[in-house]
Amino acid sequence: MIFLEADDTALIRRFSETRRPHPLGTDQSVAESVSSERKRLEQIRKLADLIINTSQFNVHELRDTIHHSFSAQKRKPEILVQVTSFGYRHGVPAESDLLFDVRFLPNPNYIPGFKHLTGKHPKVARYIRSFPQTLEFIARISDLLIYLLPHYIGEGKSYLTIAFGCTGGHHRSVMITHEIRKRLAAAGFRLKETHRDVKK
Repeated sequence: MIFLEADDTALIRRFSETRRPHPLGTDQSVAESVSSERKRLEQIRKLADLIINTSQFNVHELRDTIHHSFSAQKRKPEILVQVTSFGYRHGVPAESDLLFDVRFLPNPNYIPGFKHLTGKHPKVARYIRSFPQTLEFIARISDLLIYLLPHYIGEGKSYLTIAFGCTGGHHRSVMITHEIRKRLAAAGFRLKETHRDVKK
């Protein structure tokens, strides 16, 4: 259990800055209310595993302090990465944090027999993978993301959506999304794979 507290002067200043009354009521001064509150919370404070005085912290410093206090107990990066494919003709996913356009790759849609398959089908995936720019893109983007994700974790981000788009969202973006997911998973990140437009 974490118990957050602050010095009297810091608490009185915060109530003044936010122009909010103390929860214990307005029939006494803020200073008196803070003193009364301390007495009421004393037994809970004694139960705490960690007590943090927030008087000199801004929200970012407080987050870093809490993260540092527990980071030694974490074995894996604490971020959930969603990789998703989409088709530009259906619009860009509004929830995307990072977005990559893979329409520069040759389009399997024009190959007889591929039109009604998806990028997860072995024949379609093999076709897309047969181009050197595909392999280079997968390698470069994977390396970039593996570099970036720890920095997002360091900034306190716990959820990140990475979107890959092609024209219809059936072939190239699906194959690339699937491959990137495998590489990020191998690097130890928690992954969720979705394909927004594959059934459209």
